[in-house]
Amino acid sequence: MIQIYNSLARGKEPLAPLVPGEVRMYVCGMTVYDYCHLGHARVMVVFDVVVRYLRSRGLAVTYVRNITDIDDKIIKRAAESGESIEALTGRFIDAMHADADALGVLRPDSEPRATASMDEITGMIATLLDKGYAYRANNGDVYYRVSRFPDYGRLSGKRIEDLRAGERVEVSEAKEDPLDFVLWKAAKPGEPQWPSPWGGGRPGWHIECSAMSTHCLGAHFDIHGGGMDLMFPHHENEIAQSEAATGHKFVNLWMHNGFVQIDEEKMSKSLGNFFTVREILARYKAEVVRYFILASHYRSPLNYSDRNLDTARAGLDRYYQALRGLTPAAAASGGDYQARFEAAMDDDFNTPEAWAVLSDLRNHVNLAKDKGEFDEANRLAGVLVRLGGVLGMLQQDPEDWFKTGVVARPESLGSHSSALNSSVATADGKPTLDDTAIQSLIDQRATARRNKDFATSDLIRDELDAQGILLEDGPQGTTWRRKS
Repeated sequence: MIQIYNSLARGKEPLAPLVPGEVRMYVCGMTVYDYCHLGHARVMVVFDVVVRYLRSRGLAVTYVRNITDIDDKIIKRAAESGESIEALTGRFIDAMHADADALGVLRPDSEPRATASMDEITGMIATLLDKGYAYRANNGDVYYRVSRFPDYGRLSGKRIEDLRAGERVEVSEAKEDPLDFVLWKAAKPGEPQWPSPWGGGRPGWHIECSAMSTHCLGAHFDIHGGGMDLMFPHHENEIAQSEAATGHKFVNLWMHNGFVQIDEEKMSKSLGNFFTVREILARYKAEVVRYFILASHYRSPLNYSDRNLDTARAGLDRYYQALRGLTPAAAASGGDYQARFEAAMDDDFNTPEAWAVLSDLRNHVNLAKDKGEFDEANRLAGVLVRLGGVLGMLQQDPEDWFKTGVVARPESLGSHSSALNSSVATADGKPTLDDTAIQSLIDQRATARRNKDFATSDLIRDELDAQGILLEDGPQGTTWRRKS
């Protein structure tokens, strides 16, 4: 029986699908105003493996992952770049799909967008107003009335009294209670808006997911997933909205993957230790990155460092070396290896333990090869490839694996790349770009912006950021400084 750690219950519970043989799962997707970072990659890969494994066990999975294509960050970025919101979100959706495809992530069965779900969103808000769980404030916004929902805080373990006393709670004179959160934002001059019974405006972030998930999967479904950072307030608010609106339990099992750290520090743009997926894929093969992610349990912190990526690359090399020169048997029986592999995955998708099983299997493949027992080696190799496939791994031809280095995608290169090779040594001996190279890149970025080549503009900005160079755009042009 498959056991899954339920964040709501704070313990493992058996997966008992509401409809026998079928699993309905919703995962919070990306807000598309920039390129995907390593944290996004972890969400995509983790829940891709959940889907793959459940399907391998004969379950019919309906997987929904949404796209947030309207919010404050998107509006701000579109204004900065001088393009429409549709153009901005469209190119970052394309970039997200390219990154996911590179990482071997299967497309979800449904990928609803907030801007295409306004009828569902306004319908749910109207229901909450009718039931007294929401109110229209004097500033034109519509808020959720947290005090009406007695179980608020159950997912995150937070107490309403403590939240009210905390300094981080946003206070607004328009709210009845500091904890109340916005469902509908009244239109502001120059901002995009959609019609509603309460006037033009746009939805709050939390209501979008409640409306999209219940529309796609029903009022009550099996699994809701996302990063641990979404537990509060986003998922807490989803529960309050959805259960108040439908009158049903929202979700049976809540899954949250752990944080990403960079050299033992939390990944953050403000700390200057922020990596996009395409920056990492310019240095490491995509399957190495996937292996690195799956070598840790999905609920544990994931520590990114060059050393850990190098270790992952060496580990994956050993698997492909074992498969080299063999013809894996297509119908090979898994036997004890499959039983152990499934026992590991049944235990809350324990991929580190699953890899330990595959490591034993790889050693037996090598032993059979060393003994010249190639029929047995091919049989075991077939099991290794098949079980690896459940994780989305070990599907490449071994010869191709060793002959092919990192394939730099066209969008990760450009005429500006040569400037990145111009460096000087700092006092601690670490290379950094010299002033001439930095100004050259800034000039090329300005040209790209004038030509509305925003992909190149963003890439130059991101690569300078990775080199420790901060850009500041102002009326007089772009200035720069090195991170302290």
